[in-house]
Amino acid sequence: MKPISSLKKEAKSLKKKDSIQLSQAQNIIAIKYGYKSWKDLVSLSAKNCFESRKDYITGSKRVLVSLGLDFAEFVPTDTVIDKATFDATHPVRALFKSEKFHDYSAQSKGQDSKIIKNALFLNHDESISDTFDFDNDSNLDIRLYRPNTKDGDPRMWFSGFTKYAKEWDRIAVIIINNHPVLINLSWNDLHEDHSIILSQLKLLIKLFKTDDSCVSEELLAKLKVLAKNGLLKATTSGSTAIGMTIEHALGLPPNSSKKPDYKGIEIKSGRGGSNRTTLFAQVADWKQSKLTSSKAILEQFGYQREEDFKLYCSLSCLKFNSQGLRFEYRENEDALVEIQDEFGDVAVWPAELLKRRLLEKHKETFWIRAESVMKDDVEYFKLISVIHTKNPLSNQLLPLLQDGVITMDHLIKKRGSDGKVSEKGPLFKMDKKNLGLLFPDPVTYSLL
Repeated sequence: MKPISSLKKEAKSLKKKDSIQLSQAQNIIAIKYGYKSWKDLVSLSAKNCFESRKDYITGSKRVLVSLGLDFAEFVPTDTVIDKATFDATHPVRALFKSEKFHDYSAQSKGQDSKIIKNALFLNHDESISDTFDFDNDSNLDIRLYRPNTKDGDPRMWFSGFTKYAKEWDRIAVIIINNHPVLINLSWNDLHEDHSIILSQLKLLIKLFKTDDSCVSEELLAKLKVLAKNGLLKATTSGSTAIGMTIEHALGLPPNSSKKPDYKGIEIKSGRGGSNRTTLFAQVADWKQSKLTSSKAILEQFGYQREEDFKLYCSLSCLKFNSQGLRFEYRENEDALVEIQDEFGDVAVWPAELLKRRLLEKHKETFWIRAESVMKDDVEYFKLISVIHTKNPLSNQLLPLLQDGVITMDHLIKKRGSDGKVSEKGPLFKMDKKNLGLLFPDPVTYSLL
């Protein structure tokens, strides 16, 4: 099929030729190419284009995260291109605010309050040098405003945008030196050898970003000593045994605090066979939720297992689980909502709550892999390796939840013996192989 831009020209020619409305001409063109309507043609074309380049785009996102660059993604529709204005979506607004670039909530409505700033669209035709200056060398500007109409919904527009992108492209926006930097993810593979865009990004980082390294050699050295000394005898049993055993060996007292374990470094431990790892535990905001406790969720959706009444299940944004539960991200509320296919809304996690929890827990983390060894019915642990991460990019958390990369486990149980209800979660988890989508440049160390 022809590009959307060519089909739009064809529809405009038909409109002029037959003296009909543009919407009528577009639908005629859509039917001509086997679609029910122009809307179906545009949406399916965009979806097919994204699916064909999904791995390519994900790879570029990994590169951005590895460079320590938090970013937001937006998609210009054909309507947006025609009207020359974008809605500033929640991800974009959250990035602007967290990077202290712009806060729409503090901006008044109307043209008199419009803000114009320099911006840069990285591309293959316009190189930057080691004397680059945003004030003098930027190739477009961004206009930030809130109209008097439509409740002042935040808007943005980049002058010269259509020179570098077209409708339905995936655009990443990054803030560097208090200026927006745009990259067209649909047509620039940052993973590609000798990528011009990647080289330009690295130059910008060298010119404007500083490294806030955190001392971790002390903890790494202690873990290497523990590994060299041989097997660690488990101090307890169950899923928490490995973590408690390592912390005991490091001389850390047992505690239930949500703060990091070792001088500001969080220690996460897992047996070698498990790929999913827990990012953090976080209950819903019960004040905003329809069901106001874990106990209420258990009573509504739990099931009997031998003597206990349980709700042990995983939730994803992609599909309903066997209990009819899944997540839904609501951009207008900037919240993750647990829903049930018949019951409706269940519980609410505001995006800011989840981001705050991530940053609180994982400013710097050691993800330790160990092997379980049984001797005379006693468990021991052999330390294998450590993945070291720091400074998670919190604005990637909700997109990763939307994509199903991060999921959540309910672990609620009412004991049959005494009726006591306990909740080990909710545990937000991801596969360790995907840590590079959330944490810049994870480094792996062998302990053997």
